[in-house]
Amino acid sequence: MTHTPTHTRGFTLIETLVAISLLMLAVIEPMLLTLQSLKAAYYARDQITASNLAQEAIEAVRSVRDTHMLNIARTGVCEDIFGGIPVGQDFRIDTTNDTTALCSGDGLPGGVCAPLKTNGTLYGYQSSMTTNTAFTRTVHACYIQPPPSTTCNSTPSDEVRLLVTIIWRTGSFAPRTITVQENLYR
Repeated sequence: MTHTPTHTRGFTLIETLVAISLLMLAVIEPMLLTLQSLKAAYYARDQITASNLAQEAIEAVRSVRDTHMLNIARTGVCEDIFGGIPVGQDFRIDTTNDTTALCSGDGLPGGVCAPLKTNGTLYGYQSSMTTNTAFTRTVHACYIQPPPSTTCNSTPSDEVRLLVTIIWRTGSFAPRTITVQENLYR
């Protein structure tokens, strides 16, 4: 006669804990990887936005210069084509209407420019734009004397160097800065 055991052996508590731990590792690790990928994507998005905002400011200052050139050609009145550009001081430019304002007028300590605002579509400083963004854009223009000097001077010349600096912070990353430089000629 054969003997069959009357009870079967089940999982022990230790085996159950090991199985749960392995299952948690299999679920948590991909979630952490996804979270890191999302952070990197947001950071890349903001870096591209900052680069575009810097280039946009250069194009807006170029538009101010070109508008002055057209006014000179139309009216015949000789004026400085860089007249609408505050040379030698930090300023901000609202690219929705190509207006400039000194950063010292923003009321922030040290003459820091106010953060750009958005209406969900455009960036600027108009009153209809109510939401502050993470981006601060500062434009600085200075005259460049003819070669060999490459330093900035306060006396007018035929060339202006534009420096556009964008500062932003994405999530828990440290604040980042991007600076774009362009020379404008008469």
